[in-house]
Amino acid sequence: MLVYPQIDPVAVHLGPLKVHWYGLMYLCAFAAAYALGKYRARNQPLWQQNPEQISDLIFYAAMGVVLGGRLGYVFFYSFDHFLEDPRWIYQVWKGGMSFHGGFLGVMAAMVIYARRYQMTFWNVMDFVAPLVPLGIFFGRMGNFIGGELWGRPVTNPDYPLAMIFPHVDHLPRHPSQLYEGALEGLLLFAVTWWFSSRPRPEKAVAGIFALGYGCARFFVEFFREPDADKGYIAFNWLTMGQLLSTPLILVGILLLVLAYRFPKTPTASQPS
Repeated sequence: MLVYPQIDPVAVHLGPLKVHWYGLMYLCAFAAAYALGKYRARNQPLWQQNPEQISDLIFYAAMGVVLGGRLGYVFFYSFDHFLEDPRWIYQVWKGGMSFHGGFLGVMAAMVIYARRYQMTFWNVMDFVAPLVPLGIFFGRMGNFIGGELWGRPVTNPDYPLAMIFPHVDHLPRHPSQLYEGALEGLLLFAVTWWFSSRPRPEKAVAGIFALGYGCARFFVEFFREPDADKGYIAFNWLTMGQLLSTPLILVGILLLVLAYRFPKTPTASQPS
């Protein structure tokens, strides 16, 4: 039986300054996206016109992730908490970020970015999609280190990955943060990176990402403990995460249908 290791949420103490693991995971996510973006742009002339183009892309995306992720968590999951203590909205180091809110925030940021660089929105989204999953992986590692978003109790006590979270209770549970990191992060990265390695019609890469994330998140939600203040939304099994992931699945399917039924200029592939 595995036991959750109690990890100090503060990685480094620098006098009065505290550097939290949660924040470091976000820095790792943005750094990975920047490195992958620079690599991916090497054989794409559209992305080599301005040496600051990738830096600006990551900056815009970071603003979308942080602002959208936090606002999404507040309005989708914890609006009552916000009404009780409005200052809590700024305390991001305590956790509480929504992928779906961050996704909407990034889309809004990419609209602004595309207008600035006179690019189409879908060209930008197709470029960004393979850069995102590793960031999701680091975010889930931040959830695990912070001891949040734990899984449901396992039905088989001999399950080799069962983990006890002492700060929750003494029941063996699924380490759902690790499942999400593996599926939404590493596996989705492998799929989108491979898919984008060849020219694809516009919207296809973004469609693969949306479909892949939506399916992975919907599946893992069966192992993740529902939010205490939300419980099951419907049918005694549908969670808020699944409800918010369903539109992503449908959008992903729609984008792939549009991409291949009405193909436009293929997106350039990454260097091999």
